[in-house]
Amino acid sequence: MYVIVYDFGTSSLKTCLFHIDAEIRLIASASASYHLYILENGGAEQDTEEWWQAVCQTTKELFEQADITPSAVSGLAFCAQMQGVVLVDENGKALRRPMSYMDQRGVKEFKACMGKGLIKVSGCSLYKLLRNLRVNYAGSTSVKDPVWKYKWVENHEPEVFSRVSKWLDVNDYLVSRCTGKIIRTADSAFATFLYDTRKGREGWNKGLVKMYKVKPEHLANIINCTDQVGGLTEKAAGDLGLKAGTPVFGGGGDTTFVNIGAGCTKPGDTHIYIGTSGWVSTFLDCQTVDINAMITGVLSAKHGYFNYYAELETAGKCFEWVMRHLALDEIDIYIKKSKVTDSVENKFKSLYDYLSSEVSKVPAGANGVIFTPWLHGNRCPFEDSNAAGMFFNIKLETGKRELIRAVLEGICYHLRWLLECEAKKVKTSDTIRFVGGGALSPVTCQMLADITCRTIETVGNSQEVGAIGTALVVAAGIKQMDVLELSRQLIKPNRSFHPNPANKEVYERNYRVFKKLYKSNAANFKNLNAEHGGASI
Repeated sequence: MYVIVYDFGTSSLKTCLFHIDAEIRLIASASASYHLYILENGGAEQDTEEWWQAVCQTTKELFEQADITPSAVSGLAFCAQMQGVVLVDENGKALRRPMSYMDQRGVKEFKACMGKGLIKVSGCSLYKLLRNLRVNYAGSTSVKDPVWKYKWVENHEPEVFSRVSKWLDVNDYLVSRCTGKIIRTADSAFATFLYDTRKGREGWNKGLVKMYKVKPEHLANIINCTDQVGGLTEKAAGDLGLKAGTPVFGGGGDTTFVNIGAGCTKPGDTHIYIGTSGWVSTFLDCQTVDINAMITGVLSAKHGYFNYYAELETAGKCFEWVMRHLALDEIDIYIKKSKVTDSVENKFKSLYDYLSSEVSKVPAGANGVIFTPWLHGNRCPFEDSNAAGMFFNIKLETGKRELIRAVLEGICYHLRWLLECEAKKVKTSDTIRFVGGGALSPVTCQMLADITCRTIETVGNSQEVGAIGTALVVAAGIKQMDVLELSRQLIKPNRSFHPNPANKEVYERNYRVFKKLYKSNAANFKNLNAEHGGASI
């Protein structure tokens, strides 16, 4: 069967056509970018028409590459960035630009609701936290959580808010645009932290909806990621160049499917992802939470399973930043020859490889330079929208190659920190699956193995693991199979990297310093950034 998956990242879409039988094969792919509008007040927005234009463009490009007709497509689904806020009218039309998961404007809304009370935990009302934790092992403890974006619009754009019919996430909006049906998938509903995960009570929790003062009529009906929502409308099919009625499945968020595409389908399996953002995730058959480290078990595509998920908001985005501001002036000839696109995910196959070979000339530890990868604040293991990036310990002899290597190492240090936080609550695997664009570089793979002191495995089509996981969910739904078993059958490791003992001492030393840098500078970050609404890219 042929399946189309739309993998929506922070700043680019990759549309993939897969053929699935005894193996899963990527037949064709096409990419397009869209803007992430970073505002001075801490806002981060995107444009639905730019999304849809990217969907239409890349869908048509697939059939320019592949020798099949649109009627051969058995189904399609979206795998999208999560915790966005898309407010739509009764026809599913967006009423304002969607607010990205990176948006942090709801500081006052967060404090007004969670900052009150005699007893607080992590700056939040203990009473409200306990109510949330009892229902879903989570809580809206970050200013970047969706409910505060929703409340910000209510408080600052009342005219827009008065016309809201439903509050959706990115995937839900795109599914609605394809089918004309407005729904929420369970994983995106959970990401609002208004969802009840208790067995037999799954769905919107009326008590939490009331506590956060959300209008119940704004909450759409919930379906499973594996459910078929409907068929492509005539209008959508015409835009996309596909056959009307082509089945559209629920799909969901990127964190929902990456573990399946990575082959991490047994409880305790751990994977690390580096794309625009980054994370550490351990697959579980039960739910748990670490409220102090801002880590919780989010819903998996498979009912009854969870991904214990710790996030770094700017991972590959840090590399994109250092590439633009420190590398391009030195290697501009290379750029002109390669004509790479603006998306960092696409550059990983060209410029990223080139820079990796350059930083490999610098010894482990970047000659003592350390970088903090908090270019848009941070969420785990500490929540601080004012936190920012820095280069620490620069000397006269420090060169750009040391700085670029320090950025990659800083990302890996933070991921190790997240891995250690997860290990305090759950058993993580000794061997880690490393996926995303970052996993395409053997230099970064070895660096991650050395810094985490774990064996690192990669898989084929590492950049497409979210899309692959989504395609397997669609295929399992069509074939009536267990998606976890299908993943185990089709997803196998292709390379392994083992820690180099020679690098252990320098990385242990640098890592100890890295973890102290936030505590030493938290007050400085606040003094510099609080009045501007947090750090910006």
